[in-house]
Amino acid sequence: MAMSMAGGGRRGSKRASRRTPMAEINVTPFVDVMLVLLIIFMVTAPLLAAGVPIDLPESLANALAPEQDPVTISIDGNGFIYLGDDQLAAGELPDRLANIRPAADGSLPQVTLRADQSLQYGRVMAVMGELNRAGFNAISLVTNGSVSAP
Repeated sequence: MAMSMAGGGRRGSKRASRRTPMAEINVTPFVDVMLVLLIIFMVTAPLLAAGVPIDLPESLANALAPEQDPVTISIDGNGFIYLGDDQLAAGELPDRLANIRPAADGSLPQVTLRADQSLQYGRVMAVMGELNRAGFNAISLVTNGSVSAP
Protein backbone atom coordinates (compact mmCIF):
# COMPACT_ATOMS: atom_id res chain seq x y z
CA MET A 1 0.00 0.00 0.00
CA ALA A 2 1.42 3.31 -1.03
CA MET A 3 1.24 6.40 1.12
CA SER A 4 2.99 9.67 1.20
CA MET A 5 4.51 11.25 4.25
CA ALA A 6 4.58 14.96 4.78
CA GLY A 7 7.94 16.45 5.65
CA GLY A 8 10.02 14.37 3.29
CA GLY A 9 9.59 11.10 5.14
CA ARG A 10 11.68 11.98 8.21
CA ARG A 11 10.50 10.34 11.39
CA GLY A 12 11.25 13.13 13.80
CA SER A 13 9.47 15.83 11.84
CA LYS A 14 7.46 18.37 13.79
CA ARG A 15 4.72 18.28 11.21
CA ALA A 16 2.02 15.67 11.55
CA SER A 17 2.07 13.00 8.89
CA ARG A 18 -0.80 12.95 6.45
CA ARG A 19 -2.12 9.97 4.57
CA THR A 20 -3.78 10.46 1.23
CA PRO A 21 -7.05 8.59 0.81
CA MET A 22 -7.22 5.83 -1.77
CA ALA A 23 -9.47 6.78 -4.65
CA GLU A 24 -9.91 3.26 -6.02
CA ILE A 25 -13.00 1.08 -5.61
CA ASN A 26 -12.65 -2.67 -5.47
CA VAL A 27 -15.48 -3.98 -7.68
CA THR A 28 -14.59 -7.67 -7.46
CA PRO A 29 -16.95 -8.43 -4.52
CA PHE A 30 -19.73 -6.53 -6.29
CA VAL A 31 -19.26 -8.56 -9.48
CA ASP A 32 -19.24 -11.81 -7.48
CA VAL A 33 -22.51 -10.95 -5.77
CA MET A 34 -24.13 -9.95 -9.06
CA LEU A 35 -23.10 -13.21 -10.73
CA VAL A 36 -24.56 -15.23 -7.86
CA LEU A 37 -27.83 -13.28 -8.10
CA LEU A 38 -27.92 -13.83 -11.85
CA ILE A 39 -27.59 -17.59 -11.38
CA ILE A 40 -30.33 -17.61 -8.73
CA PHE A 41 -32.71 -15.72 -11.00
CA MET A 42 -31.91 -17.97 -13.97
CA VAL A 43 -32.74 -21.06 -11.93
CA THR A 44 -35.91 -19.73 -10.29
CA ALA A 45 -37.47 -17.89 -13.25
CA PRO A 46 -38.85 -21.02 -14.99
CA LEU A 47 -40.39 -22.16 -11.71
CA LEU A 48 -42.33 -18.92 -11.36
CA ALA A 49 -44.02 -19.23 -14.74
CA ALA A 50 -46.18 -22.23 -13.83
CA GLY A 51 -46.88 -22.93 -10.20
CA VAL A 52 -48.83 -26.21 -10.51
CA PRO A 53 -46.72 -29.15 -11.74
CA ILE A 54 -48.54 -30.79 -14.64
CA ASP A 55 -47.50 -33.35 -17.24
CA LEU A 56 -48.64 -31.47 -20.35
CA PRO A 57 -49.44 -33.27 -23.62
CA GLU A 58 -47.31 -32.66 -26.71
CA SER A 59 -48.40 -30.79 -29.82
CA LEU A 60 -47.04 -29.41 -33.08
CA ALA A 61 -48.97 -26.15 -32.67
CA ASN A 62 -47.13 -22.85 -32.95
CA ALA A 63 -46.70 -20.76 -29.84
CA LEU A 64 -49.06 -17.84 -29.31
CA ALA A 65 -47.97 -14.38 -28.26
CA PRO A 66 -48.19 -13.99 -24.48
CA GLU A 67 -51.03 -11.83 -23.22
CA GLN A 68 -51.01 -9.39 -20.34
CA ASP A 69 -52.53 -10.92 -17.17
CA PRO A 70 -54.17 -14.07 -18.53
CA VAL A 71 -56.35 -16.23 -16.29
CA THR A 72 -54.60 -19.58 -15.80
CA ILE A 73 -56.64 -22.65 -14.95
CA SER A 74 -54.80 -25.91 -14.29
CA ILE A 75 -56.08 -29.46 -13.82
CA ASP A 76 -53.54 -31.82 -12.28
CA GLY A 77 -53.32 -35.61 -12.74
CA ASN A 78 -55.68 -36.21 -9.81
CA GLY A 79 -58.37 -33.96 -11.31
CA PHE A 80 -57.95 -31.06 -8.87
CA ILE A 81 -58.66 -27.66 -10.42
CA TYR A 82 -56.44 -24.64 -9.74
CA LEU A 83 -57.15 -21.00 -10.53
CA GLY A 84 -53.68 -19.52 -10.72
CA ASP A 85 -51.89 -21.28 -7.85
CA ASP A 86 -55.00 -21.63 -5.64
CA GLN A 87 -56.62 -25.05 -5.44
CA LEU A 88 -60.39 -24.86 -5.78
CA ALA A 89 -62.91 -26.92 -3.85
CA ALA A 90 -65.46 -29.02 -5.73
CA GLY A 91 -68.08 -26.74 -7.30
CA GLU A 92 -66.13 -23.53 -6.59
CA LEU A 93 -65.04 -22.84 -10.19
CA PRO A 94 -68.30 -21.13 -11.38
CA ASP A 95 -68.29 -18.73 -8.42
CA ARG A 96 -64.63 -17.82 -8.89
CA LEU A 97 -65.14 -17.28 -12.63
CA ALA A 98 -68.07 -14.95 -11.90
CA ASN A 99 -65.77 -12.80 -9.73
CA ILE A 100 -63.31 -12.12 -12.58
CA ARG A 101 -63.80 -8.56 -13.77
CA PRO A 102 -63.70 -7.59 -17.44
CA ALA A 103 -61.06 -5.22 -18.79
CA ALA A 104 -61.64 -1.50 -19.30
CA ASP A 105 -62.93 -2.12 -22.83
CA GLY A 106 -65.48 -4.69 -21.55
CA SER A 107 -63.70 -7.78 -22.83
CA LEU A 108 -62.93 -10.72 -20.58
CA PRO A 109 -59.28 -11.76 -20.20
CA GLN A 110 -57.76 -14.62 -22.16
CA VAL A 111 -57.91 -17.98 -20.36
CA THR A 112 -55.04 -20.45 -20.56
CA LEU A 113 -56.02 -24.02 -19.68
CA ARG A 114 -53.31 -26.41 -18.55
CA ALA A 115 -54.45 -30.02 -18.18
CA ASP A 116 -52.49 -33.17 -17.35
CA GLN A 117 -52.29 -35.56 -20.28
CA SER A 118 -53.47 -38.49 -18.16
CA LEU A 119 -56.90 -36.91 -17.56
CA GLN A 120 -60.03 -38.15 -19.24
CA TYR A 121 -61.32 -36.02 -22.07
CA GLY A 122 -64.65 -35.52 -20.28
CA ARG A 123 -62.99 -33.91 -17.26
CA VAL A 124 -61.25 -31.30 -19.43
CA MET A 125 -64.44 -30.67 -21.41
CA ALA A 126 -66.42 -30.12 -18.19
CA VAL A 127 -64.02 -27.33 -17.21
CA MET A 128 -64.16 -25.85 -20.71
CA GLY A 129 -67.98 -25.95 -20.52
CA GLU A 130 -67.90 -23.98 -17.25
CA LEU A 131 -65.58 -21.44 -18.87
CA ASN A 132 -67.91 -21.09 -21.85
CA ARG A 133 -70.98 -20.74 -19.59
CA ALA A 134 -69.19 -17.95 -17.66
CA GLY A 135 -68.58 -16.07 -20.94
CA PHE A 136 -64.93 -16.98 -21.51
CA ASN A 137 -64.83 -17.85 -25.20
CA ALA A 138 -61.11 -17.28 -25.85
CA ILE A 139 -59.43 -20.32 -24.30
CA SER A 140 -55.84 -21.31 -25.05
CA LEU A 141 -54.80 -24.90 -24.37
CA VAL A 142 -51.21 -25.15 -23.10
CA THR A 143 -49.06 -27.99 -24.42
CA ASN A 144 -45.41 -28.98 -24.71
CA GLY A 145 -43.69 -28.73 -28.05
CA SER A 146 -43.23 -31.93 -30.02
CA VAL A 147 -40.60 -32.88 -32.56
CA SER A 148 -42.57 -35.56 -34.40
CA ALA A 149 -46.09 -35.85 -35.72
CA PRO A 150 -48.44 -38.10 -33.73
